[in-house]
Amino acid sequence: MSELTHFRDGQPHMVDVTDKAPSTREATAEAWVRLPPEARAALETGTNPKGDPLVVARLAGLAGSKRTADLVLLCHPIPVTGAEVQVSLEPEGVRLWARVRTAAPTGVEMEALTAVTVAALNVYDMLKAASKAMEITGVRLLSKSGGKSGPYRAQEEARVSPADAWERPGP
Repeated sequence: MSELTHFRDGQPHMVDVTDKAPSTREATAEAWVRLPPEARAALETGTNPKGDPLVVARLAGLAGSKRTADLVLLCHPIPVTGAEVQVSLEPEGVRLWARVRTAAPTGVEMEALTAVTVAALNVYDMLKAASKAMEITGVRLLSKSGGKSGPYRAQEEARVSPADAWERPGP
């Protein structure tokens, strides 16, 4: 069994990347916010009292990508050298997508995942007056490049679709 990288003698620690050479790294991630009819209507008609959730989510995602080390305890603070967040209204709900880049000795997967998660939370916050039945789902890494572990691309069939019907059985 290999040694756990974030634990030594049963105690958590930050992995030392001092001797790792910086390299170009990129990661993309996505998340979805499923919208019940009331929330979708508020978004589509522009009647949301807090303003445009999609614009706020995009800005929040960009900020979230840069604050990842403040939120993920053993994550290294790294220079985010590029970040892009896209937010779109789809038949399944709101799709959030982020691509984050760096030239650092460690990857940016957590920064991309944080970007879409923070963006999704902001969609929820902005639309919660219309409906609290929204659901954040499908948060996943789509791809990454650079680093020792090499490239990764998610299998499309493994995608967790937010297109499930809203008519779910109750508790």
